[in-house]
Amino acid sequence: MPVAPVIRLDPRDNVVVARTAIPAGAQIPGEGVTALQDVPAGHKIAVMPIAQGEPVLKYATLIGYAGDDIAPGAWMHRHNVLLDDIQKDYRFGQDYIAAELLPEDRRASFMGIQRPDGRVGTRNYIGVFITVNCAATVARKIAAYFDDERLADFPNVDGVVPFIHQQGCGMEATGEPMELLHRTLSGYIRHPNLAGAVVCSLGCERNSLDRFFGDTALDTGLMLRTIRMQDVGGTAAAIEAGKAALREMLPEANKAARSPQSAAHLKIGLQCGGSDGFSGLSANPALGKAVDLLARHGGTAILSETPELYGIEHTLTARARDESTGRALLDRITWWLEYTDGKDVQMQGVVGPGNQDGGLANVIEKSLGGAKKGGMTGIEAVYRYAEPVTARGLVFMDTPGYDPVAATGQIAGGANLICFTTGRGSCFGSFPAPTIKLATNTPMFTRMAGDMDINCGTVIDGEMTLDAMGEAIFDRILAIASGETSKSEALGVGAEEFVPWPIGVTG
Repeated sequence: MPVAPVIRLDPRDNVVVARTAIPAGAQIPGEGVTALQDVPAGHKIAVMPIAQGEPVLKYATLIGYAGDDIAPGAWMHRHNVLLDDIQKDYRFGQDYIAAELLPEDRRASFMGIQRPDGRVGTRNYIGVFITVNCAATVARKIAAYFDDERLADFPNVDGVVPFIHQQGCGMEATGEPMELLHRTLSGYIRHPNLAGAVVCSLGCERNSLDRFFGDTALDTGLMLRTIRMQDVGGTAAAIEAGKAALREMLPEANKAARSPQSAAHLKIGLQCGGSDGFSGLSANPALGKAVDLLARHGGTAILSETPELYGIEHTLTARARDESTGRALLDRITWWLEYTDGKDVQMQGVVGPGNQDGGLANVIEKSLGGAKKGGMTGIEAVYRYAEPVTARGLVFMDTPGYDPVAATGQIAGGANLICFTTGRGSCFGSFPAPTIKLATNTPMFTRMAGDMDINCGTVIDGEMTLDAMGEAIFDRILAIASGETSKSEALGVGAEEFVPWPIGVTG
């Protein structure tokens, strides 16, 4: 049976989505309308008259209002789908669904690395960190020295990674910006995917080494070393000191071994970037199916990118476990509205050019698709950026929408894998938690096969159901958690994507 050229998402919708490019004059089977204009793949078509000012519905959810009187068959996009004040019913906790946990003996497992404190990693790296950008060159050169040849005698060590950032001085010495940087750095240093770390500092920066370790209760030892450039004699001496420290740490790091571990130890950061009109139809809801499976197996998924959930936040507060959890999420939305007031950013309604080209008319439509990554499971807790995630099931972490900053916060919170959906073709990667990239459509997956791990376009092509795709994603999560190399790992992408949120004043 031929696949229909459009996708109807809900019987109540007054638009459908073009599965492929549809030329003007083409009949739309099953909808009884004729395309009035050329409609690109992933874009919307009206299937009934919509009077000016009436709601435009997709997934039975309001995504805007008709900018003029719209005839059936019309191409629907930002020129005629307009944002306006939308009344929202937050319905705190009314749609909460607890995960139906499987008995422990029926839960899936993966080959993980158990740390002394009981946490489980999916990788075994050593990190080289900096308290301030002045130490960036030292950290890069220390890490670069330990190439594949020098690590050949340590087969259980996945690599030595520099974590470089632009902060640490010329910033507020106290308050939220420094606290946020401290949370991020300490979250990475303590991450279960790291066997150990070396922390490099200049010696006179605002983010002083002593204060950083004191505020975060970090203690030096065999697997956590510090180097002050001004104390050891400068750049060259600091590089040599770092190499010496790593040589002592590598034998211990190499003792790590994989063993069967419950999927309950998995924490998945959910990300999307370069979205298109298919993101909310294939990769995002399929990932949501995998999230629901993960929650049943006792694992954790972290939904984030707060500005990219604005407009449909009332659907999330309704899924919160209780009113206090829902209000905590709403508080972060309110903070973002104040933070971005008067700025030309997505939070104020305008999506990026790539999103527009892909068929997304506005931030509400993009948010509607982005929220699908979280599946149907209830939201158990709300976290601020880079806070340690301790709850199981689906949780929310407040982050920007910018992928490197958002994923950095999730990994600092404990995510040991990232699942990243993309419709336009993002080439994102991350360390020390590997990124699994999910393509929303087959043409892009084929064009960028070297970067994409999973083709969710088979859902659009009519070859797989969302349920089957969700199971396939869950199986790939277990495989990559067990050590299978993701595409971004094979390409070495990830070190430059460590970007702590640069909030606050630079002076």
